[in-house]
Amino acid sequence: MQRLRALALAGTELARAAAHTIRVKLLKIGASIVRNTRRVRVMPASHHPLRELFAHAGRALAP
Repeated sequence: MQRLRALALAGTELARAAAHTIRVKLLKIGASIVRNTRRVRVMPASHHPLRELFAHAGRALAP
């Protein structure tokens, strides 16, 4: 959780959040997961309030 906060959430509203808050707001979301041969796509609901933050964290952690 420390690395997630340091690498992906720096400069966001969850940069100084507690581990429980990050888990509830960012990791426990309802999403559709589509798995292909080469990639996994996570598609949260279009009305999810932290959708952009989730996408930002995903891009920051991508290789």
